[in-house]
Amino acid sequence: MIKKLLLVLIAVVSASAGFAQKIQSPDEFLGYKLGDQFTPHYRIVDYFKYVASASKNVKLQQFGTTNEGRPLLAMFIASDENIGRLEEIRHNNLRLAGIESGTAIANAPVITWLSYNVHGNEPASSEAAMWTLFDFVDPANTATKAWLKNSVVVIDPCLNPDGRDRYVHFYNSVRGAVPDANPTSREHVEPWPGGRVNHYYFDLNRDWAWQSQKETQARVSLFNQWLPEVHVDYHEQGYNAPYYFAPAAEPYHKDITQWQRDFQVTIGKNNAKYFDQNGWMYFTKQEFDLLYPSYGDTYPLYNGSIGMTYEQGGISAGLAVLTRSGDTLTFAQRISHHHTTGLSTVEITSANAQKVLDEFKKFYDNSRTNPPGEYKTYVIKNDNNNNINALAKMLGRNGIHYGFGLTNRAITGYDYFTGKTEQYNVGLNDLVINAYQPKAVLLNVLLEPKTFIADSNTYDITAWALPYAYGLKAYGVKESLKPANTTWSIAKPQSLTNSHAYAYVAKWQSVNDVKFLASLLKKHIKVRYSEKPFEAAGKKFTAGSLLITRAGNDRADFDRVVTQTATDLDEELIPLSSGFVDKGADLGSDAIRYIRQPRVMLIAGDGVNSEAMGEVWHLFEQQIGYPITLVKYQDLGRTRLSDFDVAVFPDGRYDDFPSDKLQGWIRDGGKLIAIDNAVALLADKKDFGLKKKEEKKEDKEKADAKEKETIKVYADRDRDAIRSMIPGAIFKLNLDNTHPLGFGLPNYYYSLKMNDDIYDYLGEDGWNVGTIKKNSYVSGFAGAQSKQKINNGLLLGVQSMGRGSVIYMVDDPLFRSFWENGKLLFSNAVFMVGQ
Repeated sequence: MIKKLLLVLIAVVSASAGFAQKIQSPDEFLGYKLGDQFTPHYRIVDYFKYVASASKNVKLQQFGTTNEGRPLLAMFIASDENIGRLEEIRHNNLRLAGIESGTAIANAPVITWLSYNVHGNEPASSEAAMWTLFDFVDPANTATKAWLKNSVVVIDPCLNPDGRDRYVHFYNSVRGAVPDANPTSREHVEPWPGGRVNHYYFDLNRDWAWQSQKETQARVSLFNQWLPEVHVDYHEQGYNAPYYFAPAAEPYHKDITQWQRDFQVTIGKNNAKYFDQNGWMYFTKQEFDLLYPSYGDTYPLYNGSIGMTYEQGGISAGLAVLTRSGDTLTFAQRISHHHTTGLSTVEITSANAQKVLDEFKKFYDNSRTNPPGEYKTYVIKNDNNNNINALAKMLGRNGIHYGFGLTNRAITGYDYFTGKTEQYNVGLNDLVINAYQPKAVLLNVLLEPKTFIADSNTYDITAWALPYAYGLKAYGVKESLKPANTTWSIAKPQSLTNSHAYAYVAKWQSVNDVKFLASLLKKHIKVRYSEKPFEAAGKKFTAGSLLITRAGNDRADFDRVVTQTATDLDEELIPLSSGFVDKGADLGSDAIRYIRQPRVMLIAGDGVNSEAMGEVWHLFEQQIGYPITLVKYQDLGRTRLSDFDVAVFPDGRYDDFPSDKLQGWIRDGGKLIAIDNAVALLADKKDFGLKKKEEKKEDKEKADAKEKETIKVYADRDRDAIRSMIPGAIFKLNLDNTHPLGFGLPNYYYSLKMNDDIYDYLGEDGWNVGTIKKNSYVSGFAGAQSKQKINNGLLLGVQSMGRGSVIYMVDDPLFRSFWENGKLLFSNAVFMVGQ
């Protein structure tokens, strides 16, 4: 009897143990089959939390939150032997890279990182992430168990939760009882701004290196704590396209190693094996290149990984769509394709684990001992503390080591701004970056003055050298020089206590200075600026310097508010005891202009480029902390314009432009800032003094005659098109920095051009602030026709109109928020021009 009871008890315990190991699939947990409907982000989070509680082979980490408060998650998956030693594995990987000291352990697992749904309206991959996770924790799946013996898998289920939910909520709100596959159905047409972008309408897949967005900052920080050997970035493309996986298209950056190229082919062939078995269509080596450094494939590549993009056809496809070929593409099919490449990638990486680890180590060994690129030391001149500080922080976020000053101060190097080899004496607080370090490849990619482009038919911008973006003079030195100090010798500005100044002066040369001004204006402190340079208290001050005078600020807390604000923002204040200056205009002269607190309107909505609009929105809310009102373009007709002093029109297509209404507002003192295509819209309109620069008649006739003589070849049509194309190239402008639009900047400005738009000089009622001459091209690809066109014209201008003004900014000065020097230029347009 006792024996029978024991047998029953053992059976019950065994059954309970078996039941405990049973983990629900996504279908079971969600209550519907993957592909039957879109899963909102919170339910994806619920499933990952459920698996974390049900499986002993995973560790779930929340590493941040989005702007809208949604969690950012990473799931680490490992074998029974490795799950308890994840920290040891992480540190070992950093030792392989030489980032941490010590001897690496033998037979360490390889790390494969799968990142899903960076564009919110490409939703299939987050669903696939749940299915892929289940396959790795399913006790019955012997294949994944075998791969985990020498692998750690990391799944980031959704890089852009805010954008995903924007798309999912849209679709679920308009879908019918059954999916409508007709492409013209409203469920296939997203409303503005679409789900692709994050809360501030930034494309997070262009932000890996710049890290302007909080999601990217959190994610790249985690990425750099691990440095996986393989990284896949999951996307969708237009629904008429099949599936794309690596190997990538040309151009490849020249610093991508042969091994990184070859193993992409190995992975691609393994993916192809499964797609061939299922009869699924796919392509490789087309469209998606490996050049621009801020993608989810290139950034890992420049950090030693095998970085890849996988693209499933499916944008705007909803749950089902009829494709051009007459087939119906379903959401379930899209999920299945992404699920397949995820497993295939882990499988082939596991099969080559030791070779992958060896090559990863070799990449970093070479970086430290034989860094790529012509220059082995970069010296950035510190003539702008705040911009140097911003650049140093950006380098630090990317794990790039730097220091300040040199023991032997005289160097000979390539001058970025003159294009010549010149001598320079390095200052104690100049930024010095030695290339012999683990992140040498990324360093070279970000700082090389000219990027070599093997194939000019590229997917994104082709120039981004940081000295131009930050407006900082730089030198490339061919010898290895170590910085003298790890920190700069500039102390924080001293707090002013018990001060009772006649006036305070602050610099105007960076975004931090703009933030200081914005903070004072919000606190109702009246601020002025000097229209001309002056000298006082033994110091020189440039045009645009901020003046906070006691006159006009008749309040008991004046000194405390001004000095405390300066202390909070690390802003240097110079107190003046008198309005009588040593040289220049006294503080009561007409050269001292009062800055009226501007009420700013930003145009948004249908027709507006959401990413361009988001750059302005983010600058105001997150960088300078100044209020801004977003107004839909469609509501402009019923908007009381007198409630605003400044109207910003970002890049966009503005149908039925209310020219008469806006001109009346401008004449009454309003200020219109037009950017990019908004400038083209105003060109040749009545009373707007801007005209597009036309090609000379004789030049056009010659070009037309030559084109007629040339017999076009159909296969060359893409190549022919790029002759008049500029996919992001740098040009040098001559800048009139005596005009308020140029305050705080030198007499030149480096602009990132995305097209070949150029305009005739403004007439008597305008100021040609940023002009371009012949041979102004600096870096990046510009088609021959476009390069020839961009000369002797206007790119930055200010037109007076009644009591107001129109500011023309032909190129986007805030591009992706990494073009740091453009932020001051744009702030001049908002706060300085027209005062």
